[in-house]
Formats: sequence, C-alpha cells, structure tokens
Amino acid sequence: MTLQIVATYAAAVCLLIGSAFVLIGVIGLLKFNDPMTRLHAPTKVGTIGIGMLLLAAMLVAAAEGDPSAHELLIMAFLFATAPVSAHFIAKVAIHQQSCEAPPPPPRDDTWSTLNSPDRKMAEGPASGAP
Repeated sequence: MTLQIVATYAAAVCLLIGSAFVLIGVIGLLKFNDPMTRLHAPTKVGTIGIGMLLLAAMLVAAAEGDPSAHELLIMAFLFATAPVSAHFIAKVAIHQQSCEAPPPPPRDDTWSTLNSPDRKMAEGPASGAP
C-alpha cells in the first residue's frame, strides 16, 4: 500500500470518528433540558469531533502533496476559545439563576462567581465600611 492509500483510510476513520462525536454532541444539545448539561455536550464532544474532521483534512492534503497548516491554526483557535466561551455561558446561567447554583464556598468574598452588584446593593454597605 502506498502512503496515499494509508492516508486516505486514516482520513476516512477520522471522518467517521469526528462525525460520530459531532452527532453525539448535537443529540446531547437537543436532549438535555438544563443549561449546564446542554453546555457540556457540544463543547466537550464537539471540540473533539471538529478536531478529528480537521485532522482528516490535514491527512488528505498531506497525501496529495499539498500540506497545509491552516487546519492546525483552526484547531488551536477552537481549543483555545471553546472552553472560554463555555465558561462565560456557564457564568451567565449562574448569574441569571436559570440553573441550580453551585454550593456556597466557605468564604464567599473570595469567590467571584456569585458576587454581583445587585446583591451588594440590596444588602447595603458592608459593616465597618467608611
């Protein structure tokens, strides 16, 4: 077998795995009801799925003799931005109280996730403040 045939088979396997992960992510997004569980399915599973699809594109391009680094840049951007956007969406869901809040930490003043200006204004000035 030539290198091109091996790369084609490897790309086919990557396409199957990637599309299966994307399909599972879509089903999870549609099936789950809570915003936090809905957030989990597409960000975790979808990142792996898109990564496998891009890997297949890299394999095919390399097998044809035209290797490209564009797919690597897309993967790096995707792996860097997906967790950050998921974190922001989760913080919005917690602040809007559209999901069950996490348990309170031992010292709430050091944990900034649940601190909001509305709560501080409703509670009034802190004791001992000038």
